[in-house]
Amino acid sequence: MPERYVSVRWPDGHAQRIYSPSTVVEDYFAAGERVPVGEFVARSRVALGAASDRVRAAYGFPCGRAAAALAEVTATAGRYAAGVVTVERIEP
Repeated sequence: MPERYVSVRWPDGHAQRIYSPSTVVEDYFAAGERVPVGEFVARSRVALGAASDRVRAAYGFPCGRAAAALAEVTATAGRYAAGVVTVERIEP
């Protein structure tokens, strides 16, 4: 599967690189986009779930790295009561 990394910047300037096992994340995020924290988490949940489902369809099991990436996003988002996440780039 063609994996992707979504590089984001959180409200306080913290940078994070998020793994996806599939290009499907490009359907949910775009470089330069600014997304409220809560919406970013919700879209990450859907995007990484879809990516993991693609792995399951191809290999018979879900992607553990996608689940770990979502856990990292959720944990990081927990530090922010408000603000926006900036999607800096999506790359292979």
